Amino acid sequence: MSQILAINPGNTSTKAALFEDQRLLEMETVRHKKEKLESFRSFTDQLELRRQAVQDFLDKKDIDPGKIDYFIGRGGYLRPLKSGLYEVNEKMLDDLKNSRYGKHASNLGAMLVYDLSSKYGKRAFILDPVCVDELDPIARISGHPAIERKSVFHALNHKMIARKAASELGRDYSQLNLIVAHLGSGITIGLHKKGSIVDVNDAIDGEGPFGPERSGGLPAGSFLKYVFKKGLDLEQAYRLLYGEGGMYAYLGTNDFRKVMKEYEGKTDDKVRIVVEAMAYQISKNIAAMAAPAGGDIDAIAITGGLAYSKTFTDLIVPRIRFIAEKIFLYPGEDELQAMAEGVIKGLKGDIEILEY
Repeated sequence: MSQILAINPGNTSTKAALFEDQRLLEMETVRHKKEKLESFRSFTDQLELRRQAVQDFLDKKDIDPGKIDYFIGRGGYLRPLKSGLYEVNEKMLDDLKNSRYGKHASNLGAMLVYDLSSKYGKRAFILDPVCVDELDPIARISGHPAIERKSVFHALNHKMIARKAASELGRDYSQLNLIVAHLGSGITIGLHKKGSIVDVNDAIDGEGPFGPERSGGLPAGSFLKYVFKKGLDLEQAYRLLYGEGGMYAYLGTNDFRKVMKEYEGKTDDKVRIVVEAMAYQISKNIAAMAAPAGGDIDAIAITGGLAYSKTFTDLIVPRIRFIAEKIFLYPGEDELQAMAEGVIKGLKGDIEILEY
């Protein structure tokens, strides 16, 4: 039996869990105040805050990190990579610390586990980082040669949920065409075609439906005019897409649960319009992913934190029933479990341990 510590730094939380092989022993989610996170200039500057959150978890649960056999963190922005398990190395850490390929809280995952693994002489890994790239060549074309579409999404949860749906269908993932919709602070919708994610929206770069704090695909011309009219610099303009867009921009909050309570109370027409528009855009983008497969879709899987709200998913499911007979709802995300399973598969030789 091996003890595995999995760490998942998200935009507003740090999740940690201890496993014995694939059996969960302890788990905790530490929520960070938005004001505190905004006081840091960069995600890298948050490292000590996140490190302390993990240490508090270990102390609270009376876990001796010296007895942990393997450490695994959520994989962040790296160069485009194939799906798989990667051992953390200095080159990976250098790219993440310098935000060479992008800025995101997930960049901290490898840093956090490497600190622990180095201290205790153990191995550290990441699994299916956000930069997993299996795009079809024609899906990379944006409409202008200076701008290529990128594959940046919730790869870890996408892959795990797709395999879960395949298991329920009693078939192998590599035999199926699936649409997976991850509904969280960022919303990514991908077409899984015979085991590869051949198309998916980049929710950080302003593609797809709007979400709790991201704008999704804005009309490009109008966006440019607004940015120039307001005299915004790159950082300010980017915040309109990521962090201060979507539901937050319309309603002044990114707290989806609070908004849904107001929606269910039916007292605010503006809330109703925004919630239903978000569901509308999600439905439209799910339907769009059926076209590259010629409508041959075996199942649709809806996952992520927003999927906990039946009221919200009920606004989506009726609109997409024509695409596939099977629609699976998997609320939340089991990324910590997926990471632990990835380590065990790597150690057993079921999947290759790759070098960055």
